[in-house]
Parts: sequence; structure tokens; C-alpha cells
Amino acid sequence: MSVTFSEVMSKKPLRLFQVVTFIICVIVLVADGMDAQMLGVVAPLIIEDFGIDRGTFGLALSAALVGFGLGSWSGGWLGDTVGRRWSLALAAVVFSLGTIAVSTSADVWQMAFWRLVSGLGFGSAYANAITLAGEWLPGRWRSVGVTTLSVGTPAGGMVVGIIAPSLVESYDWDGSFIFLGILTLLVVVLIIAFLRDSPTFLMARGKVEEAKKAALKVTDEALDLMEETHLPDSDGGTIGVLHRTNKRLNIGVGIAFTSATMVAYGILGWTTTILTAKGFEFDQASYAVAVAGMTSILSSIAAGLIVQRFGSKLAMNSFSGILLVTLILLTIMLESLSGVPSESERLIVVTLIGIAAAFFSASIASMYAIMTHAYPPSCRSAGIGFGIFMGRFGAIGSSAFGGTLLDIGAGSTVPFFAVMCIGAALISTAAFVIDRPVPPLAKT
Repeated sequence: MSVTFSEVMSKKPLRLFQVVTFIICVIVLVADGMDAQMLGVVAPLIIEDFGIDRGTFGLALSAALVGFGLGSWSGGWLGDTVGRRWSLALAAVVFSLGTIAVSTSADVWQMAFWRLVSGLGFGSAYANAITLAGEWLPGRWRSVGVTTLSVGTPAGGMVVGIIAPSLVESYDWDGSFIFLGILTLLVVVLIIAFLRDSPTFLMARGKVEEAKKAALKVTDEALDLMEETHLPDSDGGTIGVLHRTNKRLNIGVGIAFTSATMVAYGILGWTTTILTAKGFEFDQASYAVAVAGMTSILSSIAAGLIVQRFGSKLAMNSFSGILLVTLILLTIMLESLSGVPSESERLIVVTLIGIAAAFFSASIASMYAIMTHAYPPSCRSAGIGFGIFMGRFGAIGSSAFGGTLLDIGAGSTVPFFAVMCIGAALISTAAFVIDRPVPPLAKT
């Protein structure tokens, strides 16, 4: 009897190959996050070195996000066409070399160009790593697995927040980018040596014999595999991202993802700049970024369990509301600071930043779970890439204009956080617009 690969996995325990695939995808995205977040962490040093204002430096921060958006959709399309494995390897090479090239920048325009190149790799890596790992995980592990993978950026930010002071002290900011880029190149070896495209993808591409061979990674018996269809009212299993049945999904994903990433990149990209302007030392501000990375990791993993248990509608509404309240409290606290903050004031600010990071990361992680659940196998990589592409509008906006909002405030953070609060409220769109949410466990 013919079966789909998902049905096969649902009846089998996890195999070593699946675990190794998941771990390597995590490593790729952590490296991605380290390279992507390093610029935001060392921003005050580069601004001083180049002799520019914060608004101008926003060009460099936003360039990677433009590339990220373009890379996610085009890289997702490439993954659906030639395979997730080779697309992922190519993406890692691109963002590694782009990161190294940043060190050669003589001004903000050169830096923006190399960050644009790096961003192409960042986006493609995310779309393909999440898709590849998700297709090798059974349904009972998929939501948790995908949300755990989504911690790549905050995990990389946490690592960079911890090691940045030491790297800068030893190699200056430019040598730090060379160090990270070379380190990332080693990941390419792992991708080529150990990762393989899933039977789900291979069947969608009509590669039946290759799919049967790949399926032996999780079962010892020869199988009569059939292609997975997704929607009974579609034209079949092979539909594109812009197919009519994906209309509400695309709209909801676009709005919610844009809002969540706007808040995330606004906080992660400008925290060190905001805090040093409020009297924090650089290492204290860098520590706040590290704390944000840590809470992001924990909350993203927890988000998978929450979405699986209570469904994505309730989860996204809750995350949105709590994030909004936290940002309001953080604004009030920052506005009350005068002079060098006391230890207790620093603790409160860092705690609120950590809480905010937890809930914007949980929101983003849940969006990946929703997209992996809702998009069909034939366009899943491109669908996730589309979501990331739409999310870049918010990320680019907060990175490019965050400095301008801070300059408008002339010492006040109110304009900056007012925009962040609007974004937090709009995250709840995912609960009202998306017509294919992850259902609560009790209803599956």
C-alpha cells in the first residue's frame, strides 16, 4: 500500500540521522545569527570610527535586511527547485564571504554593499534550513523543532553579545568580522557531508527512486511512497506560494511577520546605542543584548510547546499583548533615567529588555511553525522564504529609521518605542487573518 513519508515518520521513533540533520541546521542558523547580529553590537564603535551619525549608520544595518528579504524568497525558490541541501550550502558560503568582506569597508556605503551580499546568504539559509529540518521531523516534533530552529538569530546574538568585547579588544571591530566569517565557512563542510534532501521534497519533484533511497534513513524497509498533497480544494499537490488558496495565509503572515521583525530588529539592532546614550557602559549594554539572546532562545523553544498545546491563535494573541505592555514599561523606565544609572535601574532595564525579547522571539518562532504547518510541500521552502521576505520590511524599517527616530527624540526614546508598540499590537493579526492556523492539541 502506498504511503506518504510523513505517515512513515509518524510511526517510527527518531533516528540518529534526523537528530544530526536537526543539529546541523541549528548550527547553520546560529552562525547566521552571529554574523547578522555582530554589526548591531559593535555599532557604537563603527559610528565613532567612521565619524557618522546614527541615522546614516542605519544604511549599513538595513542593507543586510534588504539582502535577507531578497535571499529568503529567491533562496526558497532555489531550494524548491534544485534542493534544500545545496541551496543551504551555497547560502552559507555567501554569508561567510560577505561577513569577511565587511572588514574591508572604508565607509558606510562600502559596508552597506557587503552587508547586502551577506544578507542574500542569511535569508536563503533560514528558508532552506527550517524547511529541510522540518521535513525530516515527524508531526509530533515539527512545531517544537521549527520554533527551536528559529532561535538562530537570537542565539547568535547572545553568543556575539558575550564574545564581542573580547573579540574587539583582540582584533578591533574589523578583525572580529574576519574571525566570524572564517568560523562560518567550516559549517559548509557539515552541510555537504551530512545533510540530504527529504523524501517529501524528492517525491514532489518526481524523483521517486531517490526518495525511496532517502527514506531508508528512517526505516529499514522498502516503501511504496506517494506524493503528499496538502489541500483538497487545490489543483493538486504542486501549487505555488501565490495560489488562490494561500491568499489569507499570505496576508496574515505578511502583516504579523513584518510587525514582529520590526520590533525584534529595533530592539536587537539599537539596544547598545540606546543604552550607551542613557549612561550604560559598552560592556553593560552588550550584556543586555546577551540577555535578550538568552531569553529569546528559551521562549522560542517554549513557543513550540505552547502553539502545539493551545494552538497558534491563542498563542499569538497572548504574545502580542504581553509584548505591548512590556515595551510601555521599558519606555517609562528609560525616560526616568538621569545621569549614570544605578545598579538597580540597570537590572530593571535589562530585565524588561529580556522579557521583550522573549515575547517578540516567541512570536517569530510561532510564525515559522504556522508557515511550516500551512504551506504545501511543493512550495514550503518558498512559502517560508516569502514570509521572511515580507518580514524584512519591518526589519529594514526599524534598522534604517531607528536611528532617525532616536535623533528625532533628541535624547528621548518615546518616538522609537511608540513605533515598536504599534508593531507589538499588530502581531495579533496572525490570530485573526490566517485561515490555516496550527490547531490546539485537543482538536487534532
